[in-house]
Amino acid sequence: MSADTPRRIVLLRHAKAEWSQDSDHERPLADRGRMDAPAAGRRLAGTGITPDLTLCSTAARTRETWKLFVSELPQRPKTVYDERLYEASLGELLALLNETAEDVQDLLVVGHNPGMHALADALAGEAEGDLLARMNRSGFPTAAMAVIEFTGSWKSVEHGVGRLVAYLTPHE
Repeated sequence: MSADTPRRIVLLRHAKAEWSQDSDHERPLADRGRMDAPAAGRRLAGTGITPDLTLCSTAARTRETWKLFVSELPQRPKTVYDERLYEASLGELLALLNETAEDVQDLLVVGHNPGMHALADALAGEAEGDLLARMNRSGFPTAAMAVIEFTGSWKSVEHGVGRLVAYLTPHE
């Protein structure tokens, strides 16, 4: 793919998790999360976006979200579970995006807040309509997704590089 190839990043926050006595990393989804994850998958499928690659945190709630979410997509993308997504800072998330292979056009990242919200806000140099304000007002709730388009190499992904073209929640 050339340097002017249009690309998309879909940032998905995991669905609603239980607050249990287990370690934070091993918290399962709550009943609402088990309903919202496939609904979010249907929302993305309705956009026509089919990720080439998914990067998913190793936390139980992100893995469970992904399993339910992907069941609603027309095809299953290659999936990489990466422990670096758990509790990642904005800088660490940007570094992960920069490592993406150049043959990937559409990337989906399944992660956690505050990272997903911070990354979406940082990448979106511009937005369609009031999407950025809507996303920031909502606080990027569980099972929310931001779709950011940009042109260029994955190595060039940095603050303000993209355009927020969709902000989706499971039941809009």
